[in-house]
Amino acid sequence: MDIESFRDYCLSLPHTTEGFPFDQKTLVFKVANKMFALTDVEEFSSVNLKCEPERAISLREQYPCVKPGYHMNKQHWNTVEMDHSISDQMIYLWIRESYDLIVDSLPKKLKIELGLI
Repeated sequence: MDIESFRDYCLSLPHTTEGFPFDQKTLVFKVANKMFALTDVEEFSSVNLKCEPERAISLREQYPCVKPGYHMNKQHWNTVEMDHSISDQMIYLWIRESYDLIVDSLPKKLKIELGLI
């Protein structure tokens, strides 16, 4: 997967915004102002994705390229090395799971306003 495919998929998810809140190289994707994915635009060697804690551990055990979230809460975030050992489809699935975790955590009123339910 290249950074354009990663970015295009993230932006295809409803109400996703992108920005550089930390510095000029860390691209962050948010829904309702809550992060669900981020990456370094200069290197694109890995992506950070939110994950349910038990699933995060399972993915780390199953895939060598999945590590505890770099500079993130390691219980809730994974860093996925973009070393081509994981299919693009699997990465898209993990991005969607990360996005869905954020959407599921939103107040019902906001989900209704955004048309997410």
